[in-house]
Amino acid sequence: MDAKKLKEKLFKTNKNAWDSIEEKEKKQIFDFNEKYKNFISENKTERECIKAIEEKLKQNHFVNIDEYDELKAGQKIYYINRDKSIYIAILGEKSPEEGFNMIGAHIDSPRLDLKPNPLYEDNELAMFKTHYYGGIKKYQWVNIPLSMHGVIVKSTNDIIDVKIGEDENDPIFTIADLLPHLASKQEKKSLKDGIEAENLNIIVGSIPYEGDIDERVKLNILNILFEKYGIKEEDFVSAEIEFTPAMKARDLGFDRALVAGYGQDDRVCAYTSLEAILSIENPNRTCVCILADKEEIGSMGNTGMYSHTFEYFIEKILEKTIGDEGNTLNRVFNHSKLLSADVTGAYNPNYPDIYEKNNESYLNHGISIIKYTGSASKGGASDANAEYVGYVRQIFEENNIKYQVSEMGKIGIGGGGTIAYILADRGIDVLDCGVPVLSMHSPYEITSKFDVYNAYKAYKVFFEYDKEDGFEYE
Repeated sequence: MDAKKLKEKLFKTNKNAWDSIEEKEKKQIFDFNEKYKNFISENKTERECIKAIEEKLKQNHFVNIDEYDELKAGQKIYYINRDKSIYIAILGEKSPEEGFNMIGAHIDSPRLDLKPNPLYEDNELAMFKTHYYGGIKKYQWVNIPLSMHGVIVKSTNDIIDVKIGEDENDPIFTIADLLPHLASKQEKKSLKDGIEAENLNIIVGSIPYEGDIDERVKLNILNILFEKYGIKEEDFVSAEIEFTPAMKARDLGFDRALVAGYGQDDRVCAYTSLEAILSIENPNRTCVCILADKEEIGSMGNTGMYSHTFEYFIEKILEKTIGDEGNTLNRVFNHSKLLSADVTGAYNPNYPDIYEKNNESYLNHGISIIKYTGSASKGGASDANAEYVGYVRQIFEENNIKYQVSEMGKIGIGGGGTIAYILADRGIDVLDCGVPVLSMHSPYEITSKFDVYNAYKAYKVFFEYDKEDGFEYE
């Protein structure tokens, strides 16, 4: 055989997807991403995401599972866990005991949280003390516009929603850095230590309240908050306030092929998996979409993936379909298949030395399959079985889904984790499968519009897949 033809036959190709996109599909890609940009611009916290998601579910005829005594094939249900995570399902024609097709993403993102006692005054500036959440580069969070989001719960159990800084008429907030003229000592520090965590203090005001007392600026800020929200300083103790970048998602580049925006880790996978399950009607196998909290800090807590509330939801499904039988939950998990829908780092041409180019993810090359995450010696990885990787390949290749297979950086450079290993511990076949992201964990992350839309298509065909001769272990 001619060498060129033999190469085409045997070499694995990994090409820029835009080369094969027709104008009609390009319009679909761009239209889909307009809705995606709106979602991540308007919903910057877990609670905001849950409210928006529940509204979309209701519009698509999903019903809270607690409203049903019995469940049957085709019914669409969901369960909200403490307003910060959600589980969504469509009942399949097959018995739950034959397993579910599941996709799990997370809706929390790195940010700055307020400390329990945040407000103080220093030289006539009112400031908020923060405690950063998730892995951030601290220097990226100074001198940018910040917005305030969250809830304040009073001792009377009144819950007050707060959202300041997103509307063009709202004030914004920021953290002031040193000017270059006075930063000689700071510039001798490592990049990691140039901004200290305890110095991520946010400016919130500077006008003093009238009168001859101490801390007049602080008093004025508390008075503004009391007049608008009816809260006192002690109410911050029972508040969840997050500060996020006060910037909307935007098109990036002359060709508008990329999306720049906050929180794409992991709301890009959350949004696409949500849209995928919304598009499903009458599946053979039950479909489940998990949108979890706390992944960025280890998935702990009763809204994280370690929480048994997820099992509680699945048990509710079993009780209302086939009844409560011993060990049914474990049988379901052992016959279930799941994609851990989390992002991975895309190759950054500014820093080629940290990458092993044959095994990296690239923008515009499709969704990334990652057999194992973790670090160095695969520590913390679920390391999917080859049979299951082949099964997912079969789904994508049969449905013309553009995918790439990668790691994340050279061995020992770093690493990352997802919810994959937590669900694999329950006996589920799990594979990491998500969108490549540039500038991950920064205030303004970057994705490819093609990859975003391709992820939606990939998750949709995974939900729908049920070949009788599909992969099963011997």
